[in-house]
Amino acid sequence: MPRLPARSSRRTDDSAPDSPATSAAAAGAAVPLNDKPSKAATKASRDATRSTLFVGSTEKTFQVLHAFDGPARYMTLSDIAKAADLDRSATQRLVHTLEALGYLFRVPETRTYGLTTKVLQFSYNYIRANELVDKASPYLLDISRRVGETTNLQELDGHEIVFVARFPGQHLVNIDIVVGARLPAMFTASGIAILSRLPDVRVREILASTSLEPMTPYTLTDEKKLIDRIQLTARRGYAIVENETVMGDISVAAPITDHDGHAVAAINISVPTSRWSRERVEAELAPHIQVAATSISKSRLSTFRR
Repeated sequence: MPRLPARSSRRTDDSAPDSPATSAAAAGAAVPLNDKPSKAATKASRDATRSTLFVGSTEKTFQVLHAFDGPARYMTLSDIAKAADLDRSATQRLVHTLEALGYLFRVPETRTYGLTTKVLQFSYNYIRANELVDKASPYLLDISRRVGETTNLQELDGHEIVFVARFPGQHLVNIDIVVGARLPAMFTASGIAILSRLPDVRVREILASTSLEPMTPYTLTDEKKLIDRIQLTARRGYAIVENETVMGDISVAAPITDHDGHAVAAINISVPTSRWSRERVEAELAPHIQVAATSISKSRLSTFRR
């Protein structure tokens, strides 16, 4: 990947990512309100670029479903309306429709709503029809059995990576990570591996859309250093991240590419620092995922939409 010009840094101290205290302070930096466009202006700009075929009511339906993206399992009608950025009347009609169709259920005692298992059908259909998951799964299973650690397959969606397959090893893994979980691409080994095989303009777009707030005191947030890390990954063929998304975790990943050489996904193994050193991960795990990623890349994958 050719060298990318870094955007002007949001930090005044380039050493901030290496300093827990400085990183933590930067996480709470205020954003001037005047820099944010109004909701009306954002909506007007968005609507101006839409096709006449676009159905606004369908969008609102998905806004209601996305309202449950947060930690709350059950939400009141007012909570849903606020999270979906819709008025109460529209929210009430949409919620009633989704309940009638079986995608939401109501808890009478608390007057709250929750998602039903019917929404899982969309995820199941996606994974079942996913050519990449089908071709990568035997390799992930083989690695998991060989090294005894959990292997993952992730795809890029916007500025995030999404777990689309996961093969547990014999050791305890992070139970918060399941198929469908998302993490910022810029801060993860899988995301960095994918970015290392994308066109420069796409990398710039993802960097520009990423909130560089640290997830741990050791998250790398300096833009120049992030770009340097992507370029290093492009040269050596794998990415490695330690203590940047979860404390006590080392993650190594290699990109899977299409016939044009552009990344479509990544294979990843995450292990605890209590059992693995960075040097051991690079010596013992990196070769496994690189070989597997190369083999999958050669399996004549169709051109992916991303």
